[in-house]
Amino acid sequence: MELHEENSFKVRSYQSALNSLDRGNDDLMDLSDSELQKIPGIGKSIFEAIIALKETDSFPLLDELLEKTPTGILEILQIKGLGPKKVKLLWEELGITSTHELMEACQSGKVANTKGFGAKTQETIIQNLEFKASNAGKWLYADIEETIEKLGQELKGLYPDAEIAIVGEFARQMEIIAEAEWLIGLESLFGGKEKLKKWEIIDWDMSASGPFAWRGKVKDIDLQITVHFSSKKDFAGRKIALSSSPMHLAELVDDKGSISDRLALKNFSSEKEFYQINELQFIPAELREGYGEVALAKEKKIPELLTDQDLKGILHNHSTYSDGKHSLRQMAEACRDLGYEYLGISDHSRTAFYAGGLEVERIQKQHREIDSLNEEMAPFKIFKGIESDILPDGSLDYPDEVLASFDFIVSSIHSVLNMDIKKATTRLLRAIENPYTTILGHPTGRLLLRRAGYPIDHRIIIDACAKNNVVIEINANPWRLDLDWRWVRYALDQGVKLSINPDAHEIDGYADMKYGVLVGRKGGLGKEMTFNSMSLSEIEKYFSDRKKAISSNTN
Repeated sequence: MELHEENSFKVRSYQSALNSLDRGNDDLMDLSDSELQKIPGIGKSIFEAIIALKETDSFPLLDELLEKTPTGILEILQIKGLGPKKVKLLWEELGITSTHELMEACQSGKVANTKGFGAKTQETIIQNLEFKASNAGKWLYADIEETIEKLGQELKGLYPDAEIAIVGEFARQMEIIAEAEWLIGLESLFGGKEKLKKWEIIDWDMSASGPFAWRGKVKDIDLQITVHFSSKKDFAGRKIALSSSPMHLAELVDDKGSISDRLALKNFSSEKEFYQINELQFIPAELREGYGEVALAKEKKIPELLTDQDLKGILHNHSTYSDGKHSLRQMAEACRDLGYEYLGISDHSRTAFYAGGLEVERIQKQHREIDSLNEEMAPFKIFKGIESDILPDGSLDYPDEVLASFDFIVSSIHSVLNMDIKKATTRLLRAIENPYTTILGHPTGRLLLRRAGYPIDHRIIIDACAKNNVVIEINANPWRLDLDWRWVRYALDQGVKLSINPDAHEIDGYADMKYGVLVGRKGGLGKEMTFNSMSLSEIEKYFSDRKKAISSNTN
């Protein structure tokens, strides 16, 4: 609507209605006419449009707008930093209707010479286009998980008597998946492959395939797949090889050979047998990345990896006090019903005005409600938290007397993200050194496949957290998964505890905890160093002791 310069009041009305519907708990199609009319922002014209959508499964206004919008424009609107007004200007002034044309215009300098842009904006657009192109055909683990599991079941249906295993990136639980791979163990490598032709959901690329691997693409989904073949006697060895990174395979078992060398020596009946014969502790597939896991396995020091059942509470969650979809009571009851002992509520702070950030009066109101709910829901407990914005100078956005009223504080950056490594690291360091910071939230601010995040010196940040007794969050939202698993081992070596936090804005967000657990496991995290594996009594004492220490140091 903004792209086609619809009436600004009309645009705001639709946006307001969308926000109200998005924060509601009911499916739009299940609401009665009277229920629809009671929703804030649903006026006469929008009500009629919704009724038409329910009755005809069409939205005339949307159809009309799409009809006069080139398809490529919709793709350009997805480029970070380009809103409707700028996209319209590029379309009208330069005739740009695709990302390819946009890149050409940037490279020729035309965008920089267009009013309202400039050289800096042009360079940012180029970077964002390159980032988008580099991620084409890639998927978040969480987004493709169900599809891959379904494909695996179909493959087992084609080969009921074969040994079948998922291998590759998915087996290693990588945060981004570019290809799904399976290994099929057959009695004989000379038969059975033709069955794959019956797998009609796959477009096979026979020119890229060979006798030991068929490659193709899932129809209607931009997902590459490879099906590897081995004999049953070679299955265990091939499974290890295909479920390990090149760095893991190159790791030396001793001065006589690497993992790869040892795999070539003889057959093994199982993965566990391979590691046992080579006097190594078993290394799960998610750890096979060449990040020191072989050295740990030699010393039998790989911890028992974290499980979902180890977590006793959920920290970093939002409610309708800020931009959450469910009320404080609903979030608490759902958390309790999932079997957790405690909930940490941490709505947005006042700087995040766009997300309904809390002014002091709202904080006080929320704290009164928490006190009331805690009396009612005991022994389950809600802890008073806030996600305090880290301002550009590194300070938090409340005075100390307000910060002191919380049980814990998640400190996070949400604005002014365009920083170099020096600025970003310095900004985070000041926040970490603030005695009220309990947890450092999503350290790099990245959104996987959307934006790279600001660069930070991870070692300096982790060292500072160790020095200041600050917990680092593994944000379990599938778009974030931040702290990155590649830095988990370093954090553990420095004695820094990690907290698996869903950053839930609705009850369904609690389900993301599993992805945080996967990231922790991939980095070698066990129960002992996981902050929210502490029981209610343990974490209650931790928060209390920390507050007492802050109070004694400031008096």
